[in-house]
Amino acid sequence: MATTATSTSMAVTGVMLPRHPTITTTARCSALPNLPARSFSTSIKQVSESKRSTVFRIKASDEAAPVDANELFTDLKEKWDAVENKSTVIIYGGGGVVAIWLSSILIGAINSVPLLPKIMELVGLGYTGWFVYRYLLFKSSRKELATDIESIKKKIAGTE
Repeated sequence: MATTATSTSMAVTGVMLPRHPTITTTARCSALPNLPARSFSTSIKQVSESKRSTVFRIKASDEAAPVDANELFTDLKEKWDAVENKSTVIIYGGGGVVAIWLSSILIGAINSVPLLPKIMELVGLGYTGWFVYRYLLFKSSRKELATDIESIKKKIAGTE
């Protein structure tokens, strides 16, 4: 039993470390095949990892300063005080929450019907294909889509 433990540990050592001609493993009790020696140096791997961590440190230091919670609450309070029809905002907000809740119930009911989710996926893929063909494939149709989006923006903003 002691020989199997030592031979297994030698097999693991032979796989994990580069092979040396002095280490010989004659008896193996492993079902795993022999793995080839690594072709790259660990120092190169360490250098590339240190370069990546430097890049991440640079990106992390470029982030904006954290937002103060008290400042955020005071801004929200000022905006809430500036609202004239508070009841309308509350009704719209409550209606939005109810609409999301009802849509989640509807989606759950659709998912419980066999084959209907797959049919809905096919309909979505078909519509996506049509949209790409109609609006994104050709330059003139992309311009048409851009003008349509701009007109919708103007209608929403109330400038049209």
